Amino acid sequence: MSEQTAGHPGAQRKLAVRESSGHADAPAAIEARDFNFYYGDFRALEHISMVAPRHQITALIGPSGAGKSTLLRAMNRMHDETPGTSSEGDLLLDGEDINGIEDLIVLRKRVGMIFQRPNPFPMSIFENVAYGLRLKSQSANKGVIADQVEQALRGAAIWDEVKDKLQQSGLALSGGQQQRLCIARAIAVEPEVLLMDEPCAALDPIATLKIEELMAELEERYTIVIVTHNLQQAGRVADQTVFLSMNPETRAGFVVEAGPTQQIFTNPKDDRTLAYISGRFG
Repeated sequence: MSEQTAGHPGAQRKLAVRESSGHADAPAAIEARDFNFYYGDFRALEHISMVAPRHQITALIGPSGAGKSTLLRAMNRMHDETPGTSSEGDLLLDGEDINGIEDLIVLRKRVGMIFQRPNPFPMSIFENVAYGLRLKSQSANKGVIADQVEQALRGAAIWDEVKDKLQQSGLALSGGQQQRLCIARAIAVEPEVLLMDEPCAALDPIATLKIEELMAELEERYTIVIVTHNLQQAGRVADQTVFLSMNPETRAGFVVEAGPTQQIFTNPKDDRTLAYISGRFG
């Protein structure tokens, strides 16, 4: 990571921008092609085209109301239970139409979700992680489940903090620990993609740093798509960045610019991106 000053004329902000650890030509894990999303008659997203490369971190940034969370939640169909929602165009998971996957349980095992506020189940730390494992395999014995729980907690960098209190309630953990417990619960079922909707918004700086460090480790095994309002965080953790804004006429979210994070933050191609990155808009 290096200190970069925006090369675009008029840049005002200096950010530490992560140099991508991935390859620009990495295959897409998630891809949107001319994707439109509707709440009833209102089009919330218009003509979205973007790629989240496999085993990289893609950040969705932009002002409030630009549709970042709407797009993220469409990736594992969290909107399915909202009456009147519909979509057009393509939203693909490894080339497969997400909206064509009939079994939502299967989809959400492949595409896990981490929310803004930690949401551990009101049960023990062990059972929080074991819950999804038991859904995945009804025949797994207790020893196998225990090993998988430990593996997931280690993968979420929380094992050493909870190994002696696995039977205590997950709700008794600190906010940062709860968020890492939720990450352990998500990765226990070995998803392909992790969606993170402002996962550090409710956390203090120390817990935020732990989550960011964890994300850097997790991208070796998973594709991560994160919504964040924190531009410094996007610069620190993301390989790719997608900047969304709101069409002032239709009020729909659209992609202004997408590309490697270093390019988006240091030499954006669109003046609207520069205005947002430099704090003059949004």
